[in-house]
Amino acid sequence: MSKILTFGVYDYFHIGHLRLFQQCKSHADYLIVAVQDEKSILKYKPDAKVLYSTIERVEIIKSLRIVDEVIVYDSVSPEVLSRVDFDILALGEDHVGERFDRVVEWCNQNDKKVVRLKRTPGICSSQIKKELGS
Repeated sequence: MSKILTFGVYDYFHIGHLRLFQQCKSHADYLIVAVQDEKSILKYKPDAKVLYSTIERVEIIKSLRIVDEVIVYDSVSPEVLSRVDFDILALGEDHVGERFDRVVEWCNQNDKKVVRLKRTPGICSSQIKKELGS
């Protein structure tokens, strides 16, 4: 059984998130969704307005039939990846930069496949927040 891991905040859950999970399941049998801890979000973005607590976001994601396991993480890093049993890491096409380069390098060194997944056009949490005036 192959396991795929994906990361996110999932605060304003929307159809793009669901489609991300569907794309993940097309690559593996078992989907692990990592939900970012609220304290970590605020550490890196102190002005962020988090709608749901970490516990609430985990509950929302766990309730989806497509998701097999939910974990909480503080940052996308090789240290976090080394603690999770997975075969494939799913990154969004917008996950670029030094920290993601380190994660991809770790995956390559540890026999983990990396797939880049497309975003759902026309929807993102930042836009939803903006439209709601948050």
